[in-house]
Order: sequence, then structure tokens, then C-alpha cells
Amino acid sequence: MTNKIAFITGASAGIGEATAKLLALNGYDLIITGRRQERLEKLAFDLTTEFNIKVLPLVFDVRIQSQVQAAIEGLDSDWKNIEVLVNNAGLASGLGPIYDGELSDWEAMIDTNIKGLLYVSKCILPILKNNQKGHVINIGSIAGKEVYNNGNVYCATKHAVDALSKGMRIELAPFGVKVTAIHPGAVETEFSIVRFHGDEEKAKKVYEGFENLVANDIAEAIWFCINRPFRVNINELIIMPTAQPIASIINRK
Repeated sequence: MTNKIAFITGASAGIGEATAKLLALNGYDLIITGRRQERLEKLAFDLTTEFNIKVLPLVFDVRIQSQVQAAIEGLDSDWKNIEVLVNNAGLASGLGPIYDGELSDWEAMIDTNIKGLLYVSKCILPILKNNQKGHVINIGSIAGKEVYNNGNVYCATKHAVDALSKGMRIELAPFGVKVTAIHPGAVETEFSIVRFHGDEEKAKKVYEGFENLVANDIAEAIWFCINRPFRVNINELIIMPTAQPIASIINRK
């Protein structure tokens, strides 16, 4: 019996890495993608060694459609029978009022969070559709449900992920393909380091004074969703730290 195959974007760190580890523990073969080759190759080696599964690292940038298409179309037939797609690659870049926004920040978020998700999905959804089964997990954000001060364009991109998830769910349901959107609140990963352009001190302050979510919290939610019986689809989950009742309020001690 062959293992199920999951395709995870943004797997070199954070939620993507945690998800890869949890799915490996549960017997999935994995296609892990990202831009950092050394990290992906180390993760692939570690998972293969520890869990005796197959792991294929693919290095490409989801923002570049030609790279996405070449990587996925170039898969060997053994790797094309994908059952789970985790669209995890995403980022926030900058935090400030829209009238002071940096075009490079806007483009990075739009190209990664929206277009990158679309490029990957366009290549993989026909596989799920033709197989008449599968599950798409789109990692959104509480920013896709609420708009917070200075979050403008990032919030807009995650609202788009929410809308795309709903559209996919409608269009793929006739083919037995499930679609779940998971919307986390504050998760301590490299997210804030990226948002503040590498300023680790500023990023660390985001998580001071309360117990934030960690990447494995979201990975466990992903596993819960894809491990339901065929008759059950979890449309969406909003997962928040206890100290964060809404996007813009964190109760710090």
C-alpha cells in the first residue's frame, strides 16, 4: 500500500515545517517547497530518516509562475498522485498607514499571498479534480476576517484568500474535493521578522507579555481537518491565542 502524498508550500520554516513533520509522523509522503534550498534539504533528510517516508524538496518561488509550473509539471508520475495541498506560503511586509505604503511591500504580499496561491492551485487542482478526491488547506489569517490598523494591504490579501477558499469549495465540491481555510491569530514564527524586514528586536516585542500560538498548534488543526471521514468537511477554522479575542486586541501581562 502506498502512502498518501501531501504538497506543502512554504515548508522551510514555521507552520509549513511543523505541518510537514506532523504529516510525516502520520505516514504521508511529502513534496515540500520553498525558496531556501539548504533548509528544505535538511528537513527532507530529517523526515526521511526519522519516519521512513519519501520526501521530495522542490526549490522555487511561488511568485514566479514559470517556476511553479515547471516544478509541478516536471514531477515524476509517482509523485503526481497528490491528495493534500497545503497552501501555506505567505508573508506580511511592512506595517503602516496606506498613504505611506511601500510599493515593494504591497507587491511582495500580493504576489505571494494571492498570486502564489493561485499559481500553485492552478497546477494541482486538476489532479485532485481528475482523481475525484483530495483536500485543499489554505492558510489564511485573522487578517482575512478583520481589518486592523496599519494592516491594510496584508488584510486585503488575506481577505482574498478567504474569498478564494469559498470559491474553490463551491467549484470543487462536485468532484469530491474538500477545501478548508484556517485563519490563525498571533503565531510566533518568522512572520514578524519578515514583516519588520529582519528587525528581530522589533519582531520579538510583538509576542511579549502573552502566550502566543505556536506553529504546531496550526499543524495539529490541519491534521484534524484532513483526518475527518470523507463525509465531513471543515469549511474554516479561526484559531486565536486565548489572550487575543480579536485581531486588534492582545491582553498582555
